[in-house]
Amino acid sequence: MDNKDKLQNAAESAKGKAKEAVGDATDNEDLQAEGQAEKTKADLKQAGEKVKDAFKD
Repeated sequence: MDNKDKLQNAAESAKGKAKEAVGDATDNEDLQAEGQAEKTKADLKQAGEKVKDAFKD
């Protein structure tokens, strides 16, 4: 996983966490769900990249 991908995934995860927090604070369930989905998507990308890296070595 190159640094660009790591940074993009971290940014996407942070964005998801922020949306989820705003959704929690405003009782906006749609925003909470959207934030959770973004975090999950970023986490899955990170896991996939780690698997790819493991097979490269």
